[in-house]
Amino acid sequence: MARRPAPQRLGEKLLQIRVALGLSQTGIVSRLDYEESPLYPAQISNFEQGKREPPLQLLLAYARLANIPLEVLADDKLDLPAKLPARRKHTR
Repeated sequence: MARRPAPQRLGEKLLQIRVALGLSQTGIVSRLDYEESPLYPAQISNFEQGKREPPLQLLLAYARLANIPLEVLADDKLDLPAKLPARRKHTR
């Protein structure tokens, strides 16, 4: 069974989020509010280096922390905002 293609820029974007928020790998573990399974700094390193792909719920936690749509993480054609966390867009 073939693996589904992963976003090529995902690791780069995850690293960019962590650095923009001024967090260490340990710091982002505590800020992500991810309770589905234990999360360790070594896993963050693997995700940032593209060695492993994070679960969808963890990507959602990253998107919420950075205040960006999940689509921005998943789509290699989209760039992260210049400033993170992004400003909230108010909708009615």
